[in-house]
Amino acid sequence: MKFSIGGSLKLAFRPWVEGLENIPAEGPAILASNHLSFSDSFFLPAVLDRKVTFIAKAEYFTSPGVKGKLTAAFFKGVGQLPVDRSGARGAGEAAIKSGIEVIERGELFGIYPEGTRSPDGRLYRGKPGGLARVALATGAPVIPVAMIDTEKIQPPGKIVPKLMRPGIRIGKPLDFSRYKGMDGDRFILRSVTDEVMYEIMKLSGQEYVDIYATAAKRQIADAEKAEKEAAKAAKAAADKSAADKNAE
Repeated sequence: MKFSIGGSLKLAFRPWVEGLENIPAEGPAILASNHLSFSDSFFLPAVLDRKVTFIAKAEYFTSPGVKGKLTAAFFKGVGQLPVDRSGARGAGEAAIKSGIEVIERGELFGIYPEGTRSPDGRLYRGKPGGLARVALATGAPVIPVAMIDTEKIQPPGKIVPKLMRPGIRIGKPLDFSRYKGMDGDRFILRSVTDEVMYEIMKLSGQEYVDIYATAAKRQIADAEKAEKEAAKAAKAAADKSAADKNAE
């Protein structure tokens, strides 16, 4: 199913790719990518000859009905791995465990260090959990990846994608084996994550913002809420003023 989906995506969108030679022909590696669109997890596997496994919330695989079964089949077909978000530490620990298992099988593991999609196309601070901990626990090389223009194809909230060419730049592998086993040191985790994010920034050309994308989304949501409340208050004041004038 991966090849049929990948072939359809390549035929319809004709993605351009740079740096394919940086993907090893065999053996484990971690692909660390920026995250602009829901479709990122489909375009990257589509251009690779090897299977790459990303993680996805378990709900995508357990929804009832015909739609749920079709959704589950699609995600499995493109290499998505269900992660149970329950438990004391939730999705973070489950994602790390799943990533280590993928690497130990000698496969490619895909991860988004930002933790969520960028709300505005900029590159946000990487979270020092999943990426660095999987890399240091396994010694696998980290390959930085930049998705280009995928947010224009499928912006957040849009179901039907726009037909245009996305791009993918794949950087040279980064070796963190010198830190293997040091995944309990938060300073090392931060250093490894920042180094990877710097390489992604160079590949993507994105503006870098030194806050987490989750925090940026909260700020945007708060600003939108405040704007709506201000507009509502202004309308109420205008309506009151008009009513007062009519009463005179």
